[in-house]
Amino acid sequence: MSKFNRRNFIQNTSTAIAGGYFVAAGSTKALSRSALETLNVACVGVGGKGGSDSSNAAKFGNVIAMCDVDRSTLEGKAKSPEFKSAEKYTDYRELLAKHGKNIDIMTVSTPDHMHGPITLAAMRLGISCYTQKPLTRTIYEARLLANVAKETGVCTQMGNQGTALDSSREAIAQLKSGVLGTLQQVHAWSNRPVWAQGPGRRMTMDQFVKQAEMESKDDAPGLIESKKKEISRALAKLDWENWIGVAPMREYWPGLYHAFQFRGWWDFGTGALGDMACHQLTVPFASCGLRDPISVQAKSTGHDFDSFPASSVIKFEFPETAERPAIPFWWYDRVGNKPPMDVFTKWGIENVANSGVLIVGDKGAFYSADDYCGVYELRGVQKAKVDFERAVDKGDNDTNNMYELFRAKSEGNPMICKSNFIDRAGPLTETILLGNLAVWAAAEGGKDGEMGEWGEKVEWDAKELNVTNLSALKTPGVADLIKPKYRGEHRLD
Repeated sequence: MSKFNRRNFIQNTSTAIAGGYFVAAGSTKALSRSALETLNVACVGVGGKGGSDSSNAAKFGNVIAMCDVDRSTLEGKAKSPEFKSAEKYTDYRELLAKHGKNIDIMTVSTPDHMHGPITLAAMRLGISCYTQKPLTRTIYEARLLANVAKETGVCTQMGNQGTALDSSREAIAQLKSGVLGTLQQVHAWSNRPVWAQGPGRRMTMDQFVKQAEMESKDDAPGLIESKKKEISRALAKLDWENWIGVAPMREYWPGLYHAFQFRGWWDFGTGALGDMACHQLTVPFASCGLRDPISVQAKSTGHDFDSFPASSVIKFEFPETAERPAIPFWWYDRVGNKPPMDVFTKWGIENVANSGVLIVGDKGAFYSADDYCGVYELRGVQKAKVDFERAVDKGDNDTNNMYELFRAKSEGNPMICKSNFIDRAGPLTETILLGNLAVWAAAEGGKDGEMGEWGEKVEWDAKELNVTNLSALKTPGVADLIKPKYRGEHRLD
């Protein structure tokens, strides 16, 4: 049976096999295991968050292939019963070339810079995708993935698992009801980064040799030889070429990039904003219309256009809509970097959490100290009576979010996924990543690692994905953060 005939067969028969389908909140019948086992799964990135993503996918489908650039991670995952028969790869292109015609769903849980290329290649083969947040590293890629999802009709879901919390869905319904009155401002602050960020961190063997010879003259030969052996051992297990992927090539250095430290580098990650705002902004984005900002401006502790700053503050401006007036959204990252205390004390909030969200209206405020806004309280107003669609409970919100994609695929309805690329994940990622253009333009920090002055304001045309004042900006390279220049044979269009 051909790939597309097989998929049509699954979509047309899965509802009958399952014995039911979604009707309304509280009346969903779970698809049977037999219905979901007809779906073949491939997993790209099976370490870190990819470890749980791949395991969650294996609960509902048949994993036929997996890919990770770290061979130790692959070997470890293959020991699990549900992955023993999966073929192993370090290059996702080889996996797709061999198995693409038989894959129904792919999980993509790699460093940020590879989300777009891998997901794009899969969708163009008709494969539905569960891609980790942020959806992409650049704004253009987020728009492209949403467009391709619409063109191909595949089912999609971003890995911001708070979307599958009933409490966050209730929070969205509460705010949409107008319980806070006229919206005035939104704040989000995070205790991230919990990885290294800041200028001057890149290391190469040439630099190490010079440093060792200068600081440890007698021990330098031994130190240098030891470091070379350490790197050789690591590269024997790590496919560095495929880890780099579409990014500009640079030397591998232990502990700088792989595995968790990629987030702090402009070439590979999206900083604290890209990492956490997809979680924290799920509720404000969906309820307050935080879409298509018209400008962003930031200040930071300083960066070198290679590594993100240790800390930043970003102001987004959103135009008036039919539902609300023009409002600002403020973002703060690093432990202790929070909104001014008076925005909290006005609502009787004294002990402010290290991460949280505050939404202010003229009648009341919404406060959450939870990264997913799953636990929240209203200040100054009472909860309204609201209806919302509950998630199918499969044990926890992470699993529920994955299951939603499998339901969507089995029922042939991409809109079942609340964090689909078209309506939610793509536009949300676009909004968030715009903030990094402002951080890029705020490279000058203050004295002794303090926050610097406000950087250049970036004015934005969201429809055209265009910086309208680009010619007036003195900071070079801003446009490169909108649409990436891919290395090698990977293609965008």
